[in-house]
Amino acid sequence: MTQSVKKLLIANRGEIALRVVRTAKEMGISTVAVYAEQDRNSRYVDMADEAYLLSGDTYKDTYLNEDLLIDILHRSGADAVHPGYGFLSEVPSFAQKAEDAGAIWVGPHHTALVDLGDKITARRVALRAKVPPVPGISEPVTDVRTLLDFAHTHGYPIMMKRTDGGGGHGITVVHDDEELRRFYLNHDALQGGDLNEYFIEKFVDKARHVETQSGRDSHGNFTVYSTRDCSLQRRNQKLVEEAPAPFLTEAVVSTLEEYSRRLFTTVDYVGLGTCEFMVTPNGKVYFLEVNPRLQVEHTVSEEVSGLDLVREQLVIASGGELTRAPEPRGHSFELRITSEDPATNLTPGSGTLEKIQWPAGPGVRIDTGVEQGDTISPKFDSMMGKVIVTAQNRLDAVARVRRVLDELVIEGVPTPISLYKEIFRNDDFTAEHGHPFSVTTKWLERTYLNREPNSARAGQPASLGAGTPGAAADAADKAKSETFVIEMNDRRVKLTVPLDIVENLTGSARARNAKRPTQPLRGAGLHNVASGASNVNDGAKSGIIASPMQAVVTRINVSEGQQVAKGDLLVVLESMKMENYVYAPAAGEVKKIFVSPADGVEAGDTLVTLDVTGGKVPSEGANLAKEGGKND
Repeated sequence: MTQSVKKLLIANRGEIALRVVRTAKEMGISTVAVYAEQDRNSRYVDMADEAYLLSGDTYKDTYLNEDLLIDILHRSGADAVHPGYGFLSEVPSFAQKAEDAGAIWVGPHHTALVDLGDKITARRVALRAKVPPVPGISEPVTDVRTLLDFAHTHGYPIMMKRTDGGGGHGITVVHDDEELRRFYLNHDALQGGDLNEYFIEKFVDKARHVETQSGRDSHGNFTVYSTRDCSLQRRNQKLVEEAPAPFLTEAVVSTLEEYSRRLFTTVDYVGLGTCEFMVTPNGKVYFLEVNPRLQVEHTVSEEVSGLDLVREQLVIASGGELTRAPEPRGHSFELRITSEDPATNLTPGSGTLEKIQWPAGPGVRIDTGVEQGDTISPKFDSMMGKVIVTAQNRLDAVARVRRVLDELVIEGVPTPISLYKEIFRNDDFTAEHGHPFSVTTKWLERTYLNREPNSARAGQPASLGAGTPGAAADAADKAKSETFVIEMNDRRVKLTVPLDIVENLTGSARARNAKRPTQPLRGAGLHNVASGASNVNDGAKSGIIASPMQAVVTRINVSEGQQVAKGDLLVVLESMKMENYVYAPAAGEVKKIFVSPADGVEAGDTLVTLDVTGGKVPSEGANLAKEGGKND
């Protein structure tokens, strides 16, 4: 039965909300936006036909507030809900509430979300569909012997994955028995941990992350709009995606499409979604998961298929038939533009966008929800936009990306632009000069983000201390210099001068008074965290253990009055889906714990205080509870 959408509530924010508003306008559908205080002046709010405030200062109060969103659905008179991606897009309870309210849910039925939303149930779906998952145990972990038996049977490394994980959240790679025992001790459910929320898989090293953008309608029609390669990742989160997935045999592509069809049919999936797989060098295809929503990287599939996938979603949700995808045309890259600093292992930052110069020209598309002067808040996602570049083939698209990156200028917050410039000149990735395509899911981290952090040894999260060879050095050099445009013999040239010379030439007046772009991080004073131990040892003197970043507390590993040794795990934080471990910088006694699980903290907030003067060193066995410090 066809039921047209007349008024659409967009339960999301930023660039995806703006993306949905634009397609809805083209289709003659009126739109209702929602916004938190920080997003009051955002473009998507202004462009929507109506907008409603979500009072509060956290995700839970605003964009994750199911009842408030359903209330706005009723108040606005909207007859459909588009959840975008992230937030509530994969939450069955919200989908069911929208359906129960009589609205069209722009996505698969809530029962499909139940089947696919938990990674263990998704593995079971794959087995029913005769789609092979990565070797693992499709049951929650209960004891260390099961873990050791699996590891010894399949060999290290292995992965411990949270059943509710998504976008790389809750993945720990374990390399040997000792690390496995540490993981078990730190997550033991009998000790108040979350071990029963994890399952185990074999870690498939040197494999590619390949996915299919798929669609199925209520009439049983199925199509794959395109394949995508998303192997360029950090912390199991994608940075650069491309379509179609390059350098695959016809047999592998055919397998990917057939497996996707089986998965969608098995759960009677209606809507758009993404089937994700690992592809090994010998062409073996393993199921990873199904993302039952639109994804950030849908843009490259749109570019090579020529179809508007948001329109496809709305047509399918209304009971219409999908558009069968044509053969891919050309090649497309998407670069996620985030406020992350390559000089500190892509740690998220925040600040005011003092200058934005987006690239333009043939084959360039910009999807963004920010404008110059906007503030990038540490409370929400660090992604500011996406640059999508398309050309007639992959090599021409690579060349176009290089030109685009030279045009792209963003000042006021850190960005990965300098890192992208290096990646798109690396033959491993570009497959130029007779070099084969050699990128796998750990390539970025091994090639560019591979310095061991000093901070992991003494009380700070491991993500904050690592540097980036090349890109990081460039960023550091630029921070210590200033660039002028001058003319020499009527020729315009750029002159980069070290700041100390500038200060000498100008009497320090410019250096002291000129307004220069800043690149703040979430943690104050973290710029030099890798340059010396003094910055990370302050807690050893004061006993005050502060949060180095804006984050959410996921676990407290100690109790008040407990004796700890230097290096014992105190608190686990989550920032941008990455777990960060805060260790004791010295032996002592836990005096007071200021936070609880699920609390949001800002950079500099006190987490724990230690009595480092009268504390007794615990027995050597206590160190078994220390986390391995790896953030894979």
